[in-house]
Amino acid sequence: MGFQQTKIDADDRTIRDILSKQKFTIDYFQREYLWEKKHIEQLLADLESNFLSSYNESHERPEVENYGSYYLGPVVMSSKDGNKSIIDGQQRLTSLTLLLIYLNNIQKEHEEKVDVVELIYSEKFGTKSFNMQVPERETCLNALFTDGKYKYNGDNESVKNLINRYDDIEELFSEQLKNKALPFFIDWVLEKLILVEIIAYSEENAYTIFETMNDRGLNLTPSEMLKGYLLSKITDNTLRTKANETWKEKILAFHEYSKEEDLEFFKIWLRGKYAESIRQGSKGAVNEDFEKVGTRFHTWVKDNQSLLGIGSSKQSFNFINEKFKFYADLYIKILDVKNEFSQGYEYIYYIDSFRLASSLTMPMLFSPINITDDSNIIKRKLQIVAKFIEAFTVYRMVNYRTVSQSSIRYTMYSIVKDIRDKSDTELIEYFKNKIASFEENLEGMLEFRMHGQNKQFTHYLLARLTTFLDEQIGKSNIFKDYMNYGDRKKYEIEHIWSDNYERHLDEFEHRDEFSRYRNYIGDLVLLPNGTNQSFNDDIYEEKIIHYVKENSLAASIAKFYYDKNPNFKNAMNAVGIQFKYHDNFYKNDLLARQELYKSIAEKIWSSDYFDEWS
Repeated sequence: MGFQQTKIDADDRTIRDILSKQKFTIDYFQREYLWEKKHIEQLLADLESNFLSSYNESHERPEVENYGSYYLGPVVMSSKDGNKSIIDGQQRLTSLTLLLIYLNNIQKEHEEKVDVVELIYSEKFGTKSFNMQVPERETCLNALFTDGKYKYNGDNESVKNLINRYDDIEELFSEQLKNKALPFFIDWVLEKLILVEIIAYSEENAYTIFETMNDRGLNLTPSEMLKGYLLSKITDNTLRTKANETWKEKILAFHEYSKEEDLEFFKIWLRGKYAESIRQGSKGAVNEDFEKVGTRFHTWVKDNQSLLGIGSSKQSFNFINEKFKFYADLYIKILDVKNEFSQGYEYIYYIDSFRLASSLTMPMLFSPINITDDSNIIKRKLQIVAKFIEAFTVYRMVNYRTVSQSSIRYTMYSIVKDIRDKSDTELIEYFKNKIASFEENLEGMLEFRMHGQNKQFTHYLLARLTTFLDEQIGKSNIFKDYMNYGDRKKYEIEHIWSDNYERHLDEFEHRDEFSRYRNYIGDLVLLPNGTNQSFNDDIYEEKIIHYVKENSLAASIAKFYYDKNPNFKNAMNAVGIQFKYHDNFYKNDLLARQELYKSIAEKIWSSDYFDEWS
């Protein structure tokens, strides 16, 4: 093997250095893009925090050169005949490409723009192609770059994840960074995000580096460093051995879910039960407990021994063998009921459908749970907290208020601190008062309509309204099917009005007004995929013949449904919801359905719902 083949280069590189006008292939053995929402959430939180620690509104853009850098870790490349293949690091580089596509899209309306296009795709020999060259991703990436959206149509798992992670970026991206700060932030991303680029000139050397870097025996994770620190404080060998066994058992249980689940657990546990402070939104503010736990929780624990009560050998043992064990089991229970619908924990399943950051919702679920609580009290507390989170989100979303991480983090974290260690009765009283103090209320349902950014929430809202009605008449809860969780897409949003403006000329002078009303939630139902497509353009009188065969919310529009289902009307009268059928469906009929949907929402999300646990 010659010198060039054995040569290895390692240099600090900016994002611009690595991605600008470069072409990369991705090795077959790690081609799938596997990042989850939690990874995007952490990346965006870290970037925002580090950028805002330097940014000031009085700055001019050249001052970004003096901002602090942020290290993103190493990437390993194999270089042969001038062609580069990514051996390790494609998850980060793919995610950064998605972020750059998003940044390029949102700055289109800005007067001051930063050119990022050449970092996303470039031209070679007259052909334009994306710098991350994976043929099966091309169509999706092109659609995201051009339109900011792509409809999944059964493509491979990586494409599905690309779409979902782009949506996550869109949802979680900080409002603070979207206006004046945006070009500064883009400059900072391009010039101050640092990667160590390791280039090997033979595949053999590249794979050796990859294996060495990913050998868990040679790299201590934050949770392993925390374990070492806590065990070192236990002076009794027998107790230390017992604590070590407890630790290993729970970490293995976490890894059944994902190889990084232990890291997520510690962030959530420490934030929910111990963190006292959070970084303020003002520019130049420093990181506090919340952020420090998210980046280096093992160091934060060392710095907060008295807060955690781990000063002595006995306290450290109890911290592992009692508290860690208890909250690890709680975390696993929450993961299980998030992943599979379970009666008695249904609200946790519901809120997992939202695009809320888990770094905010999960600590809130942990906060009131005490180690002395029995299983029934734990279930009650989890349900109470989860239903509040659901109501909080619905109240904001139907009033067109964002639930992005940056916009609600202070509100959510103040609640985490407020409810810490509260009893179930105290939680009920607290949340009833909290809802009463909301700026928003469910009157927003009267004006709520679907648009490009809230389609997923609209689908959720329709699924919850439909599930509520199903349960009132004794049907099984199939919320999972309504939300299309699983391999196949089962339900789609159906417009009661066909997209035919000419049929409504007597009520609307302009097409735009017709389109706005057509997207009101009162004009929407959920129908099975296929059924929706087969009569989407039919006139109303023909559509309702099919509606009566479907779910109760869709069927309730037709007179025939009431004739055949007297129990439905009796059940609705019992819960105080006044239904009516519609022989025709004009503008006033649509508005009547809008009122009906508001009435159902009030039954689900009024503060009175806490009375069921009183």
